[in-house]
Amino acid sequence: MDGTQIAVLRQQVHGIAHETYAAALEDRLPECEITLASTPGEEQELLETADIATGLSLSESDLDQAENLELFACVFAGTGHLDLDAFRERSVSVTNAAGVHSTNIAEYVTGAMIMLARQFPTAIDQQERHEWRSFQTRELYDSTVAVVGLGAIGQTVVDRLGAFGMETVGVRYSPGKGGPTEEVYGFDEIHEAVADAEYVVLACPLTDTTAQLIDDEVFRTMRTDAILVNIARGPVVDTDALLETLHVNGIGGAVLDVTDPEPLPQDHSLWDMGNVVITPHNAGHTPEYFERCADILAENVERLADGDELKNQVV
Repeated sequence: MDGTQIAVLRQQVHGIAHETYAAALEDRLPECEITLASTPGEEQELLETADIATGLSLSESDLDQAENLELFACVFAGTGHLDLDAFRERSVSVTNAAGVHSTNIAEYVTGAMIMLARQFPTAIDQQERHEWRSFQTRELYDSTVAVVGLGAIGQTVVDRLGAFGMETVGVRYSPGKGGPTEEVYGFDEIHEAVADAEYVVLACPLTDTTAQLIDDEVFRTMRTDAILVNIARGPVVDTDALLETLHVNGIGGAVLDVTDPEPLPQDHSLWDMGNVVITPHNAGHTPEYFERCADILAENVERLADGDELKNQVV
């Protein structure tokens, strides 16, 4: 581990400079040589001798010149943009940043639920009009939440909701694995999962299975007072079906951090729906992003030295 060369490639995630990432790695790995690339030329130079590289992506040509590379630590949770076969062919391990968003996105989900249960948007509207008038609210306690996707984010959401005395059911690819929820369903059982839920939280990856998973049939199964919270990907929801459902009060409303299309065009009908809250794919923002990426990589440097299985290993 002493003298291990770690190249921090150019990257900007959530508006946080990569210098912050390098500093976090230096704090955790003082025995390693942390180098920071600021230009394409510097990246190419550092890759020639680096044992580990960390950043958004590496191309096949980059790998060809990185002869000493043992590990690429991707700072994204998803690695679909990488040519993983190219890494396998060169015996370079790949890890991802799965889990770094769990805390902040779980806070977004619980905040969204509180906001709508206590009708904060109504309060803000009335305040702008200087209008003192009581309005109806609801409680989170004893309500049911269907969490679709039980990865790191989904599990953290379930954990946070337990503090509010909420019942949870989960949906995942392999329901036989179980989970932290009272019941666990497969994706082919989505109707059973959402039928009695006051809230449906989407925290699943976008795949062939989950594309437009929430369609007009599912909306017809959901309760008319149910709130949809999407922090997964926009295409998990059939947008046309969502609009139609909202127009006829088929569900209580939606909180959308992701949309289809994205960015959402300025003239899109969703902007003007009174029971829809839209945020610009911002649930994942956290000032702790690179700190958490550094935690993962620091642990993997030790595991790599010991010959142990890597955390968050993809290849």
